[in-house]
Amino acid sequence: MSSDAQTKHEGAGQDRPGERATGERTAQARSAPERTGRLSADDWAQAALDLIAEQGVAAVAVEPLARRLGVTKGSFYWHFPSRDALLVAALERWEKVEQETVFGQLEPISDPRERLRALFTLVAHEFKSHVIYSELLKALDHPAVQPVIGRVSERRLEYLTASFRQAGLSRTDAQHRARLLYAAYVGFLQLNLQLHQARMQHDEFEAYVEHMMATLIPSA
Repeated sequence: MSSDAQTKHEGAGQDRPGERATGERTAQARSAPERTGRLSADDWAQAALDLIAEQGVAAVAVEPLARRLGVTKGSFYWHFPSRDALLVAALERWEKVEQETVFGQLEPISDPRERLRALFTLVAHEFKSHVIYSELLKALDHPAVQPVIGRVSERRLEYLTASFRQAGLSRTDAQHRARLLYAAYVGFLQLNLQLHQARMQHDEFEAYVEHMMATLIPSA
């Protein structure tokens, strides 16, 4: 995973004052995003998601996020009463974006098998979403995390079951296939975490995805 690069300004001893000041301003501009207006609640929620992807749920805190965003804590309290309220907003944003970007993109595909293939391909390359999901699985005991994971998992299973039904499987077989696919997805993430492997080699991963599609998507 990528993390924010930490910028370091190295001023040579012979720099003139004007040059040194210019360099310092440049370094400061690189260390925090440039803001042209007040931050929105969505800006804070997205920053919290980025931090979850990098360091986990426990890392979400007001002060480090304010530093990352280049603002004071007052900006945070304009939108949220507490850190827990921010965490809830971040998780709701993650859930909403998945609903819109993943399922929304698949709606125009009428053929259920092609839709499933598109789903496999799309989800397989949403790396950041996988990392966030993995971090949330580690924090299932958190009262804000468990309901979101429950809703997301239920919606994913319902969608997969409906797609397999449309592809010709019986209701029971479609439910079994959906559980098998989702268990493979979660297990793959967990296995990578246990082996401390963030990503497989590109060709190996693409071959794995193709194998999964050939194995789990019913033939015409």
